[in-house]
Amino acid sequence: MALWIQAQQLQGDALHQMQALYGQHFPIEVRHYLAQWIESQPWDAIDVEKQQEEFKAKRLLDSLVQELQRKAEHQMGEDGFLLKIKLGHYASQLKSTYDPCPMELVRCIKHILYTEQRLVQEASNVSTSGGGLMDGTPQKYQQINQVFEELRVMTQDTENDLRKLQHSQEYFIIQYQESLRIQAQLSSVTSLPPAERVQRETSLQSRKATLEAWLTREANTLQEYRQDLAEKQQRTMALLRKQQTVIVDDELIQWKRRQQLAGNGGPSEGSLDILQSWCEKLADMIWQNRQQIRRVEHLTQQLPIPGPTEELLKDLNATVTDIISALVTSTFIIEKQPPQVLKTQTKFATTVRLLVGGKLNVHMNPPQVKATIINEQQAKALLKNESTRNDSSGEILNNSCVMEYHQATGTLGAHFRNMSLKRIKRSDRRGAESVTEEKFTVLFESQFSVGGNELVFHVKTLSLPVVVIVHGSQDNNATATVLWDNAFSEPGRVPFAVPDKVSWPQLCEALNMKYKAEVQSERGLSEDNLVFLAQKAFSSSSSNPEEYRGMTMTWSQFNRESLPGRNFTFWQWFDGVIELMKKHLKAHWNDGAILGFLNKQQAQDMLLSKPNGTFLLRFSDSEIGGITIAWVAENPNKAGERMVWNLMPFTTKDFSIRSLADRISDLNHLLFLYPDRPKDEIFSRYCTPPNSKAVGDGYVKPEIKQVVKVDFTSPNPEQSPGNPAFIDHHTASPTVSQQNSFGIYPPISDPMLDADGEFDLDETMDMARQVEEFLRHPSEPQWTGQQS
Repeated sequence: MALWIQAQQLQGDALHQMQALYGQHFPIEVRHYLAQWIESQPWDAIDVEKQQEEFKAKRLLDSLVQELQRKAEHQMGEDGFLLKIKLGHYASQLKSTYDPCPMELVRCIKHILYTEQRLVQEASNVSTSGGGLMDGTPQKYQQINQVFEELRVMTQDTENDLRKLQHSQEYFIIQYQESLRIQAQLSSVTSLPPAERVQRETSLQSRKATLEAWLTREANTLQEYRQDLAEKQQRTMALLRKQQTVIVDDELIQWKRRQQLAGNGGPSEGSLDILQSWCEKLADMIWQNRQQIRRVEHLTQQLPIPGPTEELLKDLNATVTDIISALVTSTFIIEKQPPQVLKTQTKFATTVRLLVGGKLNVHMNPPQVKATIINEQQAKALLKNESTRNDSSGEILNNSCVMEYHQATGTLGAHFRNMSLKRIKRSDRRGAESVTEEKFTVLFESQFSVGGNELVFHVKTLSLPVVVIVHGSQDNNATATVLWDNAFSEPGRVPFAVPDKVSWPQLCEALNMKYKAEVQSERGLSEDNLVFLAQKAFSSSSSNPEEYRGMTMTWSQFNRESLPGRNFTFWQWFDGVIELMKKHLKAHWNDGAILGFLNKQQAQDMLLSKPNGTFLLRFSDSEIGGITIAWVAENPNKAGERMVWNLMPFTTKDFSIRSLADRISDLNHLLFLYPDRPKDEIFSRYCTPPNSKAVGDGYVKPEIKQVVKVDFTSPNPEQSPGNPAFIDHHTASPTVSQQNSFGIYPPISDPMLDADGEFDLDETMDMARQVEEFLRHPSEPQWTGQQS
């Protein structure tokens, strides 16, 4: 009822447009007195194009009539008497009008409600971003549906004109045959007696002249009908093309962009159901108009009349074929993308879908889809329609699949469930480009016909860029390439061009999106966190976020050049934090227990203002995927002075042995999590319960405990008051001791062999470059006061 209340407040032209919606076909009084009932009915749940749903429309018609009759019966008093008669009359009128065709009632009310909603929204100039009044769809969706209603009316109008033209032409042909019969009779009167012949000839000549005059006039009328019809179809084609642009070039492209950002952890791209319903409606409208044009062509061939119509029809035929071809090729899409970091010899799945397949009955002869992996240059040549000579850049197993039609959902798609990249052929790389910067794509192709082989389509679609790796140590850098491409590529680009540098705020948005998705947390990166990252990325000490808003970061700074004094890049450090958090520390991050993005000096300044035993958790500057505990305590070398201590960083390897909560619980000198939260309130629920009972064979299970060995009695010449100190952490397990390791990647059994045990020159050269880079930057002693 909210819609009707707002509609009554319309003024001027909008009010006139609203009033024009009503008449004998649906009185405005019915809308007024049954407003709440009308707006609460599931009109949109009925597809008026599906005859099998007519029983739903019939049910709604019967309910509408019953509601009117009930409303009439409850009218009392003098004024109520007149209204009772009027509402009863409307109930009978609607019953007799729509009982033979209940779908028309549904169509009528849907049109009324959509138009009212559009007028109300335009008047208030408010975009319903959360949902519409009828079906929860945004205002733009309502506008799309309104255009579909206009197209339906236009198509019905041309259909009516076409029938009128056909009837007129059939009558014209009958009269033309009559004129031929008269001509034949004139030829035969010569055998009659003279008196009778003259009389007969005069009569026939008169009828012939009258008929020929009529035929001339009617021929001109038919030509005008054809011309008017062709011009109407031109207008319909223009609106169809405009609607297709909105759906395919705007809405579908936006869906694909959301799909790409979802690869970086953005929100899900959403269902394709609404897009499919629009594309199917478009296909239906286009096909109806195509059939109309062909029928007009048939009529012109049946009765040729000189004029411009033939040229118009030729243009219309080309236009409608172009529109349907564009729709079919654009709606062959990848519903589920292959993994963008693709490891050889690893099974993966993907799904392609033809949004108009069900409507065009493509499933009656199910087509086959073939997948091929191609490189960037081959993708460029493909989009330029240059011959690639069926080249591929690798071999995919199980790369063919037949499209299946699912009756329940009305979808036509091919589900590749067991694909595997057997081998990859790399191209020559440019400059400092590594194998994890080389982009490939999976090409999906199919061919099918529609309309009884009237039209044959060869459709192709490319996946999002994929980076091929042969072992897991390359995943880190491959992910960087994918993240940069997903975040910063432009729609319609040449494959697979991306900017070499982006603004810092743009990169922050991408990093925050990735971090929240991987850590599965609504707690993203705060402004302070991003300032810390900017300081690290740009080797800056400024804590003013405004100073970084105008700065840009290049791809080289992101993941080619090592950070100053380190043997890893900015991305490798950040990705190490993500890996640590998502594997072991998600809960603590969500609890706000980890500050993380702090440098050593910031931690010291924060802790020295707090009581002894106060601690915080921050990410290590010197070790990928490391986190350290910093706490404030007395200086054992000088009474009355306090200092900040830093525990050597923990990594994933450490937490796989003993959790962070257990380690903090083990250290009795840690009392309060910064600023003043008792540690047991935060961490106790994550601690492992003690187990002192003997197991089945009589043995007592040992426990690993975190201890810190600090000799507070002997002076330490390297420590000074107010400066942080590093303390080694020691556990019962010798595997926890820190190794002096400078490798960028985790060790593998033989880095020069691929997953099949075969020598891989590309990967070996990459590793050689990494070693060379390491040798150019000699490392400092492992545990100095500058590390953490």
